[in-house]
Amino acid sequence: MEISAPLAARMRPQTLDDIVGQKHLLAPNKPLRRLIEQDRLFSMILYGPPGTGKTTFARLLAQKFAIESVALNAVSMNKADIVSTIKIAEVAGNLLFIIDEIHRLNKDKQELLLPHMESGLLIVIGMTTVNPFHSVNPAIRSRCQLFGFRQLNVDDIVPFLYKTLAEDQALAELNITLQDDAAHSIASFANGDLRTALNLLETLCYASVDNQITLDLVEELVGRPNVLYDKNGENFYNLLSAMQKSIRGSDVNAALYWLARFAITEDLEALERRLLVMAYEDVGLGNPQAAARTVSAIDVAKRVGFPEAIIPLSVAVVDLALSPKSRTAYEAVARVKADMDAGKVYDVPDPIKLQPVNLPKSEQYNWGDKDSWLITQYLPNELAGTEYINFDEHRSGKYEKALAAQYQQYIELRKQMRDKK
Repeated sequence: MEISAPLAARMRPQTLDDIVGQKHLLAPNKPLRRLIEQDRLFSMILYGPPGTGKTTFARLLAQKFAIESVALNAVSMNKADIVSTIKIAEVAGNLLFIIDEIHRLNKDKQELLLPHMESGLLIVIGMTTVNPFHSVNPAIRSRCQLFGFRQLNVDDIVPFLYKTLAEDQALAELNITLQDDAAHSIASFANGDLRTALNLLETLCYASVDNQITLDLVEELVGRPNVLYDKNGENFYNLLSAMQKSIRGSDVNAALYWLARFAITEDLEALERRLLVMAYEDVGLGNPQAAARTVSAIDVAKRVGFPEAIIPLSVAVVDLALSPKSRTAYEAVARVKADMDAGKVYDVPDPIKLQPVNLPKSEQYNWGDKDSWLITQYLPNELAGTEYINFDEHRSGKYEKALAAQYQQYIELRKQMRDKK
């Protein structure tokens, strides 16, 4: 039996121009392309779905700059691996350290890397399929430029399938005819992952009858008809977006439809994150109990797995879609962040510091005084009196209206106590 390298490895791009998609980063005159052409190499994090060219891009950089490189996975590497890499870098002068799944790098390993990233001894290229703003430690993230690799669409993948049949020596000898609808089906099933598309293409070539790859053959091999994606390249993120907007718009029928469409991917992690965000961002104070029920539904879904997981998930979707909606808390904290972005970052008032220094006892926080909590200044002095939260009485549910009434009561009590003082 002859064993050769996988098709994806045989067709790995040899230049930046060979990379499929990512024109927003690598097309002529785009910033990243210009930096590379000007021989500027720096630490970066490449994030995006699998099969979009992140690893290939990192390896091409190592080739272009002719620099010593080491490639490891954050899951499997240990401290000894990092120490060994640092020693190689010290001998070479510097080193390109390619780290896959960088979001899995624990704190101890990060602390080993940071000083050497700071000095320039290690130029780190981290890769991840998750959002680095949520998953990568800020200390690492602040030392890297972030570049998002976008999911490939059908129009990116289909031409490359035909190119592969023509240029790969092993497949070219088979003289395969790939029907157009079959090519689109392969690209759609791949869900933006070029590696998956190529693996499927290679299998189809050897499973074909009379050297013909037809739509029927694709569906027979994959095991289900192509109902998830269409020829326009509808993708993973669009389905999640459609589900969230349907829930936000209280269209429970549409929300269930998009849930069922996305559930075919069996990506429970993505559904979990999106449903939990919706429970707090879109429903929020309108129905706080819905968030707890969503957590319970996700827990059950994890326990049973797909295909049954869609049952508890559908309960959560119906609950969220038909719940009263409130973005009061979300919008309030967004106003706080806007002030911080505008430079309104001030010191903690002395009375509420953990251990205030040289503060007269009369001004110290006194938990034993039943009225002190009403007269204490909790916001920075420069922001005294600022109100970030804004209850909309026309949209609030019963629970939120009760909170709004309590808030107004506290405002009045504080005003009365301060006037007395």
